Amino acid sequence: MRRLARRRFPGRPHAFAAVAVAGVLTLAGCGGTDSDGPGPGPDDEADLSVGSAYMPQPVSDMAAGFLVISNEGGAADRLTSVSSDAADRVTVHETVDGSMREADALDIPARGSLVLESGGSHLMFEQLTRQPKQGQKVSVELRFAHSDPVTVEIPVKPATYTPKHGH
Repeated sequence: MRRLARRRFPGRPHAFAAVAVAGVLTLAGCGGTDSDGPGPGPDDEADLSVGSAYMPQPVSDMAAGFLVISNEGGAADRLTSVSSDAADRVTVHETVDGSMREADALDIPARGSLVLESGGSHLMFEQLTRQPKQGQKVSVELRFAHSDPVTVEIPVKPATYTPKHGH
């Protein structure tokens, strides 16, 4: 049996391995994101919920509304407008330096809350179309810059109602 002589090519196996690795890395870099891929994930969107809502029973043709909008998502949003069948006009107000003024929108931070409370930011129901009474509910639609609208049934509380948790 005849033995074949082995020829050595110093450095050649390493060169081949280097070319193979470079090729794999080049192809991996071509992957990129395609337009058919998944859309924004939970960390890229607001995830809003509403709680602690109430309206003190109105004593005139105006009323105030209070609630908390919580955002569990990774993106901020803004409360841009509000409507209700109980009033011709519902506006968003903020209190700055002790003065109440109408606001175009209010920020809802990512993983945070917007608290609408007595003495602070709140909803103002103007030109009531009916006089809500204690025990009834007022339907309100909250609209946002990025999220879908949310409808909330706000319970009417006594005019002197103060929530236990401070808002």
